[in-house]
Amino acid sequence: DFTEMMRALGYPRLISMENFHTPNFMLVSEVLLWLVKRYEPQTDIPADVETEQDRVFFIKAVAQFMATKAHIKFNTKKLYQADGYAVKELLKVTSVLYGAMNTKGVERADLSEEDCSKFKFDLGSKIADLKTARQLASEITSKGAVLYDLLGKEVELREARTESIARPLEINEAEKVMKIAIDSVLEQVQKTKDMLNNIALDEANLEAKIEKRKLELERSQKRLQTLQSVRPAFMDEYEKIEEQLQKQYSSYLEKFRNLTYMEQLLDDQRRAEQEMFEEAANMLHLMQNRLKEEEQHLLKGGSKWD
Repeated sequence: DFTEMMRALGYPRLISMENFHTPNFMLVSEVLLWLVKRYEPQTDIPADVETEQDRVFFIKAVAQFMATKAHIKFNTKKLYQADGYAVKELLKVTSVLYGAMNTKGVERADLSEEDCSKFKFDLGSKIADLKTARQLASEITSKGAVLYDLLGKEVELREARTESIARPLEINEAEKVMKIAIDSVLEQVQKTKDMLNNIALDEANLEAKIEKRKLELERSQKRLQTLQSVRPAFMDEYEKIEEQLQKQYSSYLEKFRNLTYMEQLLDDQRRAEQEMFEEAANMLHLMQNRLKEEEQHLLKGGSKWD
């Protein structure tokens, strides 16, 4: 049982199969990292699994580590699912560690939680030697492959080597080749010197320009300070005109307010006259209607007397 094996190995948290009914990548990554650290404490695998790219990198790193160090092949797709299928993959490592613990004579039923947390099977002393042996085996394999390829070319190389050794050395040709090589090197040296001289010249020109700009800046600052300290000749007249303008503006504001008030009064007066005119017209219209009604009434009364 996976949960019992993890408890026996000393996993600090209590887990159950219900935790894997739905994908739980955080728990799977935590268990994987703990198992890897339990197998080889010196390993360095990044534990960042915040983004999808980080999770894929984490799964690949763990799978590669277990494949090279413990010869355990993971199904990375099932691990990435982080559900019940991932538990089957985790059992591959858990069963190995659990079996190693049992071979050391430690009974799972007799272990308390404190003993489980303190228990470490004695693989630490062998891990370094195992790691070195595997590294040496890998280097021997790669070196052997390279040596095999080189030995395969030995037939052709032997003929070329024998031909080169048997060929007499011509002093004139060797001197010619050496001169060509020396001339090429001297040309490269001269180009490098020219580049250095150009750099020095450019640096001197830039320093001269910088110095010139600094002098111009100092002169401009001094001129600015002089202009700021000198009072213009027209400043007195400007201040007088500004004072008069302020007074004119105050007078303008006062007159504008008075004009606005008078216009408001005029509008109110016109509105009142209009209302009075309309009221008089209404009264006149009422009186006309009343007179017409009385006249009609008198006419009707006179006809009755006749």
